[in-house]
Amino acid sequence: MDDDEAIGRSLSGDLSAYEVLVARYSVLAHRTAAMLGAGDEAEDVVQEAFVKAFRHLASFRRDAPFRPWLLRIVANETHNLTRSRGRRSELTAKLSMTADGRAPDDPEGTAVATDRRARLLAAVKTLPERERQAVVCRYFLQLSEAETAQVLDWPLGTVKSATHRGLARLREEVGRDLA
Repeated sequence: MDDDEAIGRSLSGDLSAYEVLVARYSVLAHRTAAMLGAGDEAEDVVQEAFVKAFRHLASFRRDAPFRPWLLRIVANETHNLTRSRGRRSELTAKLSMTADGRAPDDPEGTAVATDRRARLLAAVKTLPERERQAVVCRYFLQLSEAETAQVLDWPLGTVKSATHRGLARLREEVGRDLA
């Protein structure tokens, strides 16, 4: 069942059709919440986001993709959580060691990859919030600029400039660490 069919059936009261959407997007929603700062509370954020998405499904534009719409709800719920905490959010995502998600075969390669990953995550955590959100959406969640703009509810130009500034800061920070 594709998203359009699942949404249509959900709007008709078929809860099992909505369960298909929850199953399809649950992992991505959790990753989004965690990477945007929900940390240990990602499960609660995602659950609340799926409840809100269901309640507001009738307002979903059927000609738009579901994924960015849902992730925007997740991002808003995460923002509400981190704002209510009154402290800077934590990034809890883990990066793959290699592009295919497998660890390098040699111990030295594993150590180097782990060190690089730790330095990158530490550098991302120090970015100003807007730059961190843009970089996380674009490169950790692999969203397009348009999807990032929709998820964060920002103009496209803001996404581009925040991503550019964030990447420049990361290059500077990581470059300084490697020197």
